[in-house]
Amino acid sequence: MKRVTINAYERGLVFKNGVYQRMLPVGRHWLINEDVTIYDINKPFIAPVELNILLQDADVTNALQVVEVKETEIVLHYENGLLKQVLTAGRYAFWKNIIDNKFVRADIAKIAITENIDRSTLCHRLVAPYVRTFSVENHEQAVMLVDGKYAMTLYPGVYCWWKNNITITVSKIDTRQLQVEVNGQEILTKDKAALRINAWAQYRVTDINKAVLQNKEYERQLYVQFQLALREYIAVLNFDELLEKKDTLAPAILKAVSAKAEVLGINVTSFGIRDIILPGDVKDIMNQVLVAEKKAQANIIMRREETASTRSLLNTAKLMEDNPMLFKLKEMEYVEKIAEKINSISVSGNGVLIDQLRQIFIPK
Repeated sequence: MKRVTINAYERGLVFKNGVYQRMLPVGRHWLINEDVTIYDINKPFIAPVELNILLQDADVTNALQVVEVKETEIVLHYENGLLKQVLTAGRYAFWKNIIDNKFVRADIAKIAITENIDRSTLCHRLVAPYVRTFSVENHEQAVMLVDGKYAMTLYPGVYCWWKNNITITVSKIDTRQLQVEVNGQEILTKDKAALRINAWAQYRVTDINKAVLQNKEYERQLYVQFQLALREYIAVLNFDELLEKKDTLAPAILKAVSAKAEVLGINVTSFGIRDIILPGDVKDIMNQVLVAEKKAQANIIMRREETASTRSLLNTAKLMEDNPMLFKLKEMEYVEKIAEKINSISVSGNGVLIDQLRQIFIPK
């Protein structure tokens, strides 16, 4: 015989020869040839034998709170409002006491989180292993596939799903204005002139379902559309015609590609030609033509100025012919210019030279 004391917040389970007998409440008890296991009721209960055997005792059933978790479930265990643990498949027992135990059951066989669980809890280190999180930025959209089938279109935000054996694939696209470079395009004109063209285009994805679900590598397809449009436009023009129509090249390509880009779910906003590079021999010929044109233009300008100068001289001569005084003033102007350059005059010879100078400088 022995005496056992069960303190407050404790319970005792009595066994005799390994067989459960009864549960001891708080107080002092005498035991004869029996063993007792004392439990702290503030801690989870771990059954020493099969739990169903203990639950046959009404006292044990009333003292325990049993939680059963299926294979496709998890249970969030809260103690006094704080997340304590995540219970997976199995059977759990907790003593009923002053601790407020709360249990939130979640079905993780599905992907949608329909339970009343806030995001902070889903991001908790205990719950995060059971949750898959995906974020879509403000400039993005995404397509969600569940087991290979289209499920929904995701808009900017943070999405959480239960982690299970269901396959989820998310394809994101950038909805901002994007640019594609169409560089190094080797194209022959109608007269077999080889050109290399560098171009660019700006576009925006407007229909994510067409771009992702109905087309594969929509960016690559858009690049090919610009390639073909350039070749179709340039191949029917001679080199000289291309130079004359170079201002209409970009609008024509933009118009040709825009309709085809709508099938890809894309809106092409602008297109431009950055460079038209000529072969070396053609470039030399074009430089020669340019030099010849500039020389011809220079000759025309010189002839025009000479004509204007001659016309001015002719007008001056007519005025002088009609007005002797004007002629004499012009003559004196030239004499003055000549005299400014003469420092001294040495005269030698007979009086004829003096008379000649007098005739030059002294009017009759």
